[in-house]
Amino acid sequence: MSKVLCSTGALIGRPNGRNHKLLAEFSEKLSCDGFELMMYDTWYENLEQVIGDILEMKLYIPVVHCEKTIGQAISIGGEENLQEALHLFEKNAAAAEKLGATKIVLHLWDGLPSDGTFENNIAAYPRLLEVAEKCHLNLMVENVVCNVQSPMKRIFQLQEIYPEIHFVFDTKMAAFHCELEELYKEENRALWKNIHHYHVNDYAGGYKEWGKLATLPIGKGNVDFEQFFAYIKRIGYDDTFTIEATAFDKEGRVDFEMLNRCVSFIRNIL
Repeated sequence: MSKVLCSTGALIGRPNGRNHKLLAEFSEKLSCDGFELMMYDTWYENLEQVIGDILEMKLYIPVVHCEKTIGQAISIGGEENLQEALHLFEKNAAAAEKLGATKIVLHLWDGLPSDGTFENNIAAYPRLLEVAEKCHLNLMVENVVCNVQSPMKRIFQLQEIYPEIHFVFDTKMAAFHCELEELYKEENRALWKNIHHYHVNDYAGGYKEWGKLATLPIGKGNVDFEQFFAYIKRIGYDDTFTIEATAFDKEGRVDFEMLNRCVSFIRNIL
C-alpha cells in the first residue's frame, strides 16, 4: 500500500535552527503516513544524540535522505575527497539503520561540480552500494539537477553500467530540465522497475531557470500531476512518495495546512 511521507527538510531548516527536537511537536500536526528524514551536516558533531532524540519520538521513518555534501565531494574527485564522502555516507547509513529506515536517498552528484566529472560518480557508486547493503538499506540515486548533461541522461548512463541500480525520481528536478514527459514514454519503461521512491514537488519555471528552483507544493507550479499520477497507476507503483515542499518561512513558522493539502491530494488521486 502506498505511503505518503513528509520530508523533515520541509519542516526544519536554517530559520528554525535545524532543530530536530521540533519534529516531536510538528509531527502531531501532520496527516502524513511517516517521514523522510533529511540529514544535515551540522548534526555530525552530535549525531548519536540527534538520532537518540528522534528515536524517542517513535516516528515512522522508512526513508532517510543523505546529507548533500557527499555528492559534491564525489564530484570534486580525488582520493581524499572520495574517502571523506565514503566516511560521511557510512555515518548517514548507520543513522538510517538505527532509525529503522529501509531506504536511503543519495545525491550521487551535487554542488557546482555537479555532473561535470561523471566518471567520478560512476566509479564511486559500487563502494556506496556496499556500505548501504551492510546496513540493510535500499540505496536510491536521485535525479538531481545537472550543470553539464541532464538527470535522465545520467540515470540512463548509470543504469546501462549498473542494471540493478535503484533510483528516486523527483518531479521538480525533472521539470526543471523539461524531462518529465520522458518518464512516461514506453521506450523508457526499462527505467520504471528501477524507481523505488518518488519525490512529489511542483516547479514554476521554464527550462533550467535557476532563479526559480524552489521546492513548491502541488498546484503552485506547472507540473501536470494528473498526468503524473495516471502514469503511477498505469505502471502499478504502490510504494512510497515524499512531499518536500518548503513549508517554513523566514522566521521558521511552518505552514502545516499546505503540507496536509498535499497529502490529501495524493491520497485522493490514488
